Amino acid sequence: MTKTQRYAAFIAYFSAHQPDATTELVYDSPFQLLIAVILSARCTDKRVNMVTPALFAAFPSARDLAHQTAEDVLPYISSVTFPNNKAKYLVSMAKTLVERFGGDVPAEADDLQQLAGVGRKTAHVLASVISQQPKLAVDTHVFRVSKRLGLVSESASTPLAVEKELMQHLPTEYVALAHHWLILHGRYICQARKPLCEECPLTDFCAYFAHLPHSPHHP
Repeated sequence: MTKTQRYAAFIAYFSAHQPDATTELVYDSPFQLLIAVILSARCTDKRVNMVTPALFAAFPSARDLAHQTAEDVLPYISSVTFPNNKAKYLVSMAKTLVERFGGDVPAEADDLQQLAGVGRKTAHVLASVISQQPKLAVDTHVFRVSKRLGLVSESASTPLAVEKELMQHLPTEYVALAHHWLILHGRYICQARKPLCEECPLTDFCAYFAHLPHSPHHP
């Protein structure tokens, strides 16, 4: 199977079965999503969704959060990973929003990366979810699943290399969706330690499955 055929099969399957895939983080505004994505770094969406309702209620705007200290924020997020660092990020992020962007979350990824706790991956999540820009965020799920499926080459050894290769082959209109397709597939089926190949609907074009000894596609 050629790479072009594999991408076509990937898009065809998910377009039919998950045409409206989106983040599992719960939010009502760009500001809330920004907070949730910062908190989700190396933490599950499920855990983040447990702590954000009280956090959002306490600090409903960037200006509200900017007037706090990290110590004020910490009790609300103590159960997420790296809470001390993330509390500092949230307060610093809010201050920058107020000082540079009038309290509003900017739409462009370059502007978003000026905020504390926001790197390329987080900025691309925000840009793609909030304004449907063709930005691809490569987290551990996207990195793993895209390589297992054979969408990117084994030589793509960094998130940036994986991002660039995916962007070369994905039609622009599917970039934002593909991010969620790969994440959800990695979260529930193509898991890191034990992929659930027996439940996977993508085995007909999966490079990883093709090389398993019991695979009908095994060389």
